[in-house]
Amino acid sequence: MFQRILSLFQSNTHVTPLPEADAKHALGALLVRAAKVDRVYMFEEIEHIDDLLAHRFKLNPVEAAKLRAECEVLEATMPDTEALANVLHDAIDVEEREATVLALWEVVFADGVEVEAEDNLLHQLENLLGVSPARSKELHDLAQKASI
Repeated sequence: MFQRILSLFQSNTHVTPLPEADAKHALGALLVRAAKVDRVYMFEEIEHIDDLLAHRFKLNPVEAAKLRAECEVLEATMPDTEALANVLHDAIDVEEREATVLALWEVVFADGVEVEAEDNLLHQLENLLGVSPARSKELHDLAQKASI
């Protein structure tokens, strides 16, 4: 019996598998990255990411939270923002890319604060996704207005 108890403490650590870097997971990982770029990952941002994922992919709240958790793993292990953006760029049309930029701005504003690191990341992403600066500014203003 003592051996069974000791075996529980031995290094049989479970490793969470890395999710596939498909468009769904890339979008979620970028939403998480936008929320974390200011080094504060707030409940309001997590909640908004779950809502966005649920709406975009027609998921219930539990499925959306599970997807976000998978995306958090992908975001943490994939340091290259460009690679994540390229997965999306190649998989979705221009209208969806604009909707993605809007969703990213919404996450930025979910905590009520916009900081320079968030602006820099979003401007990088708008460029990588092929959304013009003028259109991105319109989407920024829409998201900002909706957050008030």
